[in-house]
Amino acid sequence: MTREQFGPLYPLIQNDRITDINWNGRQLWIDHLDRGRYCSNMILETAFIRQFTSHISNVVSLNFNKHTPLLEAEANGLRISIIHEAYARSGRSISIRKSPPIKRLNDEMMIKQNYCTKEMLDFLKNCVKAHMNIVICGQVGSGKTELLKYLTRFIPSNERVITIEDNLEIHYGTIHPEKDCIEMKVDPDHFSYTQAIKACLRQLPNWILLSESRGDEVRYLMESLTTGHYCMTTIHTDDVRKIPERIRNMIRDSYAAERIGRETYIFLDICVLIRKKMDEGGMIRRYIDQIGCFSSLKDGSQQMVKLFVQDGVFVDRSLPEDIMDKFWKNDVFHPFEPAEERSGS
Repeated sequence: MTREQFGPLYPLIQNDRITDINWNGRQLWIDHLDRGRYCSNMILETAFIRQFTSHISNVVSLNFNKHTPLLEAEANGLRISIIHEAYARSGRSISIRKSPPIKRLNDEMMIKQNYCTKEMLDFLKNCVKAHMNIVICGQVGSGKTELLKYLTRFIPSNERVITIEDNLEIHYGTIHPEKDCIEMKVDPDHFSYTQAIKACLRQLPNWILLSESRGDEVRYLMESLTTGHYCMTTIHTDDVRKIPERIRNMIRDSYAAERIGRETYIFLDICVLIRKKMDEGGMIRRYIDQIGCFSSLKDGSQQMVKLFVQDGVFVDRSLPEDIMDKFWKNDVFHPFEPAEERSGS
């Protein structure tokens, strides 16, 4: 779509610090990386809203009326969703989510803005080098996918990565054009998350990047880890210690849920919580609040999520034996010290 088609929204689309644009029928709400969420004084005219909807409808070749009241499109790093006023009683609702193929996080910025300490960065880089299975959690808008994108920088170029998403946000192939990557886009009607995970196992992946674990597909993701693949994924929860229970609740089969819940402590390794809060000046701050590891004794008699970062600071540096074994097997002998960047990025 062109500048003319986006009309008054075009400057907001061009602003890289804006992540979400939402019209509720009366007001325009903006999500800004620094300012947080605020109400704009911009008013969208009815003529523009109808014109904009018509353009989206034409792009995806779908009708939009009270009989087909939901219109969705994805293009050029934008995810657009429109709900008809017959059901959005406050007026036609427009939501634009931006996920451009850029890396917003880098070492210098993360340390300068107190996103985390250098020691935390060194540890997370070493986790990727040691092929740890990593789960990033947090609430909506906390920046889980951005941290996942940052960590992909440290995957070696000769290790095949398969991304599985319903909305393309990781952009691994664009950000790392020199690396071996297959990007899969799921469709609930034709190519589900479960089908994508099963299919990707036949494509010789080293890493599976699942943009978000939120349903029964997590069962098949966990089963893929038993065959020696590595993964990074994100999940919605506000504490790393809640991840095993969150995973159990996502699985419809109660017997499988209990089994997968136990296996969480065996096949997942590292968990990270991203926190988002507003400071006294009204600016949004995102930071790593917790880092922990899943640990299980070989006989399964004890399973736990051990925290060594809490409230953004290290509280413990003693890693469980099974986690240290995985570091050592991958030639990482000092997990909290700088690692050589072998990815070529």
